[in-house]
Amino acid sequence: MTLTLPDPPVAPALTPEEARLELACALYARGRIGRVQGTELAGVDFFTFQRALGERGIAMVTAEMIEDDATALRTLFRT
Repeated sequence: MTLTLPDPPVAPALTPEEARLELACALYARGRIGRVQGTELAGVDFFTFQRALGERGIAMVTAEMIEDDATALRTLFRT
């Protein structure tokens, strides 16, 4: 996919790499992609993507993820 964006009139332009990282972080924050897809879209390694999420205050674990894990653990360790 090719995406052409106009240069911003006042703000300094982002490099293509910065734009990809920003887009990946935004899509992850909205729940549209996962962390693996985010790393691929951003063109960075997993840890760099996680660090970028943290720098932007984007949670890496959601309440739904925790509930899914708790449900799985209850199922596995039912006594």
